[in-house]
Amino acid sequence: MNALYPAKRYRGSALLTDLYQLTMAYGYWKTGTHHKEAVFHLFFRRAPFQSGFTIAAGLSDAIAWLQGLRFADEDLAYLAGLTGNDGAPLFDPAFLEYLRSFAFTCDVDAIPEGTIVFPNEPLLRIQGPIIQAQLVETALLNFINFQTLIATKAARICLAAQGEPVLEFGLRRAQGVDGALAASRAAYIGGCAATSNVLAGQIFGIPVKGTHAHSWVMSFDDEPEAFREYARAMPNNCVFLVDTYDTLQGVARAIEVGRWLRTQGHEMAGIRLDSGDLAYLSIEARKLLDAAGFPKAVIVASNDLDEHIIASLKQQGAKIGLWGVGTKLVTAFDQPALGGVYKLSATREAGGPWNYKVKLSEQAIKVSNPGIQQVRRYTRDGEFIGDMLFNENAPPDARVIVDPANTTRRKAMPADATEEDLLVPVFRRGVLAYDEPALAGIRARAQAQLGRLYAGTKRLLNPHEYPVGLEPGLFELKTELIFKHRPIAA
Repeated sequence: MNALYPAKRYRGSALLTDLYQLTMAYGYWKTGTHHKEAVFHLFFRRAPFQSGFTIAAGLSDAIAWLQGLRFADEDLAYLAGLTGNDGAPLFDPAFLEYLRSFAFTCDVDAIPEGTIVFPNEPLLRIQGPIIQAQLVETALLNFINFQTLIATKAARICLAAQGEPVLEFGLRRAQGVDGALAASRAAYIGGCAATSNVLAGQIFGIPVKGTHAHSWVMSFDDEPEAFREYARAMPNNCVFLVDTYDTLQGVARAIEVGRWLRTQGHEMAGIRLDSGDLAYLSIEARKLLDAAGFPKAVIVASNDLDEHIIASLKQQGAKIGLWGVGTKLVTAFDQPALGGVYKLSATREAGGPWNYKVKLSEQAIKVSNPGIQQVRRYTRDGEFIGDMLFNENAPPDARVIVDPANTTRRKAMPADATEEDLLVPVFRRGVLAYDEPALAGIRARAQAQLGRLYAGTKRLLNPHEYPVGLEPGLFELKTELIFKHRPIAA
């Protein structure tokens, strides 16, 4: 089961939106333009955490929401009670009756979850009646933004751990119940090996891991008694938290209980460090464990870890074999929002030609790309070498990409490079047309994608810039539209 825990208060509700989506929808209906066909793209402008890559996630929840999308009677009753500045009803009763029979009939194309993506690449493309495509904006951004952010953070943390398992420990610090569940799912996609969140384990099939807290140790008269009683109660799950009183003394006491466990036919799994100088303490703990005959006992570390702290500990020679990461993972502590946007790029009357759209801004990064976009990825010798954004009518043999931020930078993809179009059909006229993979498959895809990315692009600091550009025809269309709406001043 991939979809987020189905809280009845919002699952499929069309009120999971911002009010301005409904006021625009009302405007389309009032002006008779609601049947106009439109194309929107969902994308982000900057990679989070100054990362060289991003991992797409959240599509499963978007699919589940779109499949159940409707205006229930209680939704319409609520909308009927909203008033404008003059105290009169905000919406015409006839509009609310129109919404009663609302059905989602758009086409949706998306980049599959677990795919490596980059700024300005559409993660979703929505095509259909403008009133429908407009109404789904906010919810889609909610699903995609957060999980993409957390999956990327998890991948960076796992890269810093250099193959050692990372456990997601963030439930108690997460942004609410839904945020915790979404974070657990996304962290698993990004590479975490397990979660402490038991509900996430039940819903998504993610492995669950955990031992005991300081309160267990403090509830007994002394630390040796606490370890002995835990070993008697859970002999097959003994990772002892050793820093309640004195860390290295706690390691020695864990070793004594570990010896007793062996006489009972069990093995101490390891110890956990949750405070202090983790590099020094892990090195000293490793010496004690090895000297006592416990070379396989793992040292688990926690305590507000992130990718930068883990990388530093690795550089210091820390002897940590398992990393528990909570707050800074599930809250994306250093950048708590992805900043994805949803922009109109084309409209047309039924059966007519497309009228391409561009949004201008005083900030160049906010100028949108027009057209009905697709992303083409080029691969050579098993490594990703560049992505092209192109419009629907691009030449099939196009292989040159233009950097929209610097038109002098152009790159030709090699003739022997293979290509793959990343956006795939998800809905056709509102009907699901996508065979949704299991969560384990999504996680495996993310790992495979990371394996095909140039190592420099995965650096935590100052990553190599992966080439992403516009097909020349799309670049020329964008330039033409910019000058059309912003003519050169006399």
